[in-house]
Amino acid sequence: MSNEHKAGFVNIVGNPNVGKSTLMNDLVGERVSIITSKAQTTRHRIMGIVNTPEYQIVFSDTPGVLSPKYKLQESMLGYSEGALTDADILLYVTDVVEDPTKNADFLAKVAKETVPVLLVINKIDLVKEQSELESIVARWKELLPNAEIFPTSAKEHFNVINLMARIVELLPKSEPYFGKDALTDKPARFFVTEIIREKILLNYDKEVPYSTEVIVEKFEESEKSIHIMAVIYVERDSQKGIIIGKGGSMLKRVGTEARKDIEKFFGKSVYLEMFVKVEANWRNRENKLKSFGYIE
Repeated sequence: MSNEHKAGFVNIVGNPNVGKSTLMNDLVGERVSIITSKAQTTRHRIMGIVNTPEYQIVFSDTPGVLSPKYKLQESMLGYSEGALTDADILLYVTDVVEDPTKNADFLAKVAKETVPVLLVINKIDLVKEQSELESIVARWKELLPNAEIFPTSAKEHFNVINLMARIVELLPKSEPYFGKDALTDKPARFFVTEIIREKILLNYDKEVPYSTEVIVEKFEESEKSIHIMAVIYVERDSQKGIIIGKGGSMLKRVGTEARKDIEKFFGKSVYLEMFVKVEANWRNRENKLKSFGYIE
């Protein structure tokens, strides 16, 4: 590796529905490799890695940090806030319709950041007048005076190339954090797993979500639809009962919520089958942790 190789973590923060996924897919393009989520074992939820001979960008998302209304465990929120401070570059994604004052506390933290903050104002294709865009930019300038602002339209691929170029400029000199070719997981399965896991976190209390693992065993995509079969693994029979719920009611609810989000994500109709299996004490069994992607 030459001394000039650059690598760094780019943490993406922002509320749901501002177009993070679209932007993400646009930034990483075809060069993306998605690696399985390791939410309990690292501080980042890694979404995509861009590798070229000159640099490696590790894009990651911070679950829960902007959703105080979720009943996510405090530890989860704690590590999300921690993830703010260990980025090399912070990408704050908003859009032209979001109320900038919505997350005042969180914005105050972002404003204190010492790492470069790139503020992406997405969906500018929805703005009719240039003056309207100018006033949106001015409002954000007041809130985040140190941020560099990039008005973009991920949907129309507008200004994304400039944003990417700026990220590359700001990357620190470093060896790569991950093997340059070792990351070959399928992005589609990864996102399905993430969505189902999020629904489990939102619908169940206490330690149950942390005793579960989701594996997508079948992902068959045709032009108009996707057939997915997912297995939720738990550690004990009692947890299996809780996940399924009375007469299957809870599993059905999680399935319906997940399916809606998966359909939105892929823009196709989804047939989702979910099963619950007991895998005793999987969190302490090395072969299971390996097969679930937690340890190499």
